[in-house]
Amino acid sequence: MGPYEAALRESVLLLKRQPHLSQHLEQLLVSAATREPLQASTRIVPVPLHAKRMRTRGFNQASIIGQVLSKRLRLPLDEASLLRVSGSEKYRAGLDAKGRHDTVAGAFAVPHPKLVENENILLVDDVFTTGATVSACAEAVVQAGAKSVFVLTIARANQAARPNIF
Repeated sequence: MGPYEAALRESVLLLKRQPHLSQHLEQLLVSAATREPLQASTRIVPVPLHAKRMRTRGFNQASIIGQVLSKRLRLPLDEASLLRVSGSEKYRAGLDAKGRHDTVAGAFAVPHPKLVENENILLVDDVFTTGATVSACAEAVVQAGAKSVFVLTIARANQAARPNIF
């Protein structure tokens, strides 16, 4: 939706500590999700956290985004189709694009492919840094039979590379 700086950066950092989105941020997300081509989405899938990270944080910030969009757009929220099967370093901020890609290669699995088969997936997360995480997620759901994958994040880091198109 915008660069990872100023108010959006603060919103993302707050979301990592508290499972809540401001009304303004909700409106921005809904507005972005109803534009072409994202409006063709048929199912919302949040980028999953590894179970260990989920226990530490207590919630998944991508799920909070997904819940808001699911309710407002009346699309199914699917938190079962995509799992993180391997963890990565807690802080990946210092890694370059290749390092980030290596930490998520093979990290995601689709245990229930029938749920994503022929669906237009709206993959949601808080920040798009290099695209490694969302690319790994998209690859997993496409291999499981998804028709297409759209990505929506609150913010995008300045150095972010263009994502792969699926």
